[in-house]
Amino acid sequence: MQKIIILDFGSQTTQLIGRRVRELDTFCEILPYNKFPQDDPDVIGVILSGSPFSVYDPEAFKIDLDIIRGRYPILGICYGAQFMSHSLGGRVEPAPSREYGRQHLTTIDLDNPLFQGFEKGSQVWMSHGDTITAIPDGFQCIASTDSVKYAAYWSGDSIWGVQFHPEVFHSTQGSLLLKNFVVNICGSHQSWSAASFVDTTVAELKRQLGNDRVILGLSGGVDSSVAAVLLNRAIGNRLTCIFVDHGMLRKNEFTQVMEDYKILGLNVIGVDASAKFFADLAGVSEPEQKRKIIGRDFVEVFNAEAKKITDARWLAQGTIYPDRIESLNITGKVIKSHHNVGGLPKEMNLQLCEPLKWLFKDEVRRVGRQLNMPEHLITRHPFPGPGLAVRILGDITPEKVRILQDADDIYIRALRDYKVRLSGEEARKVLAAGIPAQMTDGEIEVSLYDQIWQAGVILLSTVRSVGVMGDERTYEHPVALRAVTSTDAMTADWAHLPYDFMASVSNDIINHVRGVNRVCYDISSKPPATIEWE
Repeated sequence: MQKIIILDFGSQTTQLIGRRVRELDTFCEILPYNKFPQDDPDVIGVILSGSPFSVYDPEAFKIDLDIIRGRYPILGICYGAQFMSHSLGGRVEPAPSREYGRQHLTTIDLDNPLFQGFEKGSQVWMSHGDTITAIPDGFQCIASTDSVKYAAYWSGDSIWGVQFHPEVFHSTQGSLLLKNFVVNICGSHQSWSAASFVDTTVAELKRQLGNDRVILGLSGGVDSSVAAVLLNRAIGNRLTCIFVDHGMLRKNEFTQVMEDYKILGLNVIGVDASAKFFADLAGVSEPEQKRKIIGRDFVEVFNAEAKKITDARWLAQGTIYPDRIESLNITGKVIKSHHNVGGLPKEMNLQLCEPLKWLFKDEVRRVGRQLNMPEHLITRHPFPGPGLAVRILGDITPEKVRILQDADDIYIRALRDYKVRLSGEEARKVLAAGIPAQMTDGEIEVSLYDQIWQAGVILLSTVRSVGVMGDERTYEHPVALRAVTSTDAMTADWAHLPYDFMASVSNDIINHVRGVNRVCYDISSKPPATIEWE
């Protein structure tokens, strides 16, 4: 299968490059800058990402360009462009002032393959402190802005460099630039699709697993559910699923999910282990420690059930690409631990199978539709593996979980019930995401829930707020509503919910949830914040 290799030099937008390449129906793999697969016959091109470093920084990430130059077309973005210029004889110097934000290409070589179809004055997004002041011998400048002479350059041996970021939304023709590189220059056949993924993955699972029995840890979310249906298609009744209830799922979720899995024809063992999790979490308030305890207990409970299936040789998980990217970046620093990433305890004696490990979340949903799964399962919002434990600030108790479950249930139901009408670009984005909607007179009607990537309630249990109810003073907990829009969870913006909706939800929560007397709304984006609070 053809692939583009994206070498990651530490940029915050490296994953956005990957998403844009995937949108071109082309498979790509993001690898650390020093892990280029030299013997992979499927590689058709290489992209060098940006970086927080200067090319002159002693700790800057560097590679030997000879391992890729002349073998593949290369596109360097920001630091990638500066690094190539510097390494091949050009000059990079500190810019008089940081070149950041929107700029326009005042000159463009429209005959160059990288800029085919571009408009004069095309807007781009700059974000760098150094700038290229001279390009290597034999290279040509192909684009400039008023302040950046070498906004883009190229050489005849298939090397291109751009000092702007084509992967971000603010570079208005950035997707076209990437298409020119990936499709026209590298020669992608654009054969990566949900249908092709299902066919190739089912065939690979059959080859990988043979006649072995597989155990799958289900969470109730779309990722593990799609993984289960894929595996069920590949190996049928040799798949046994285990769904552990740690007591911190959404209200009535355990029963509802078990019913859904029965409809899908999956063999599922449901285990209520909430008492164990609550006991082990008692008094623990540090977020990472809570995650680790839940991860440890999950493995213990899961292992106890798995031992009953004596002929199992594999453990399958619904791990997706952002899980692996966030768990360990190229500097080796953990951002947050994921309960299903990081290997298996040796005592389980099971090999790991991760059929979705290369997919972003929206790709998982497209695969689910290709598998004809029920729409309400496919459109479910992402939900953290540790559940409501990471949406309760402070220690965990059954009463705090009850409060949060009740508030969250009111919020999510209201999001599903509130309908909005969209037209133009907003309607196009919703339809492009695969959300079922009927176009009428140029408009569509969808729920707020379907417009939003992820939503939930956070219980600020370490804080108490003064209120008045029935002429009496109250001293109870505030909650924060969270709703974000995104395409892959690597970046996210807070959702602009209607005021009348927020007023109604606030009233319903305060009036019906014992223990809450104040409702706030989180308007933080990712970055700098994360989607979850812990």
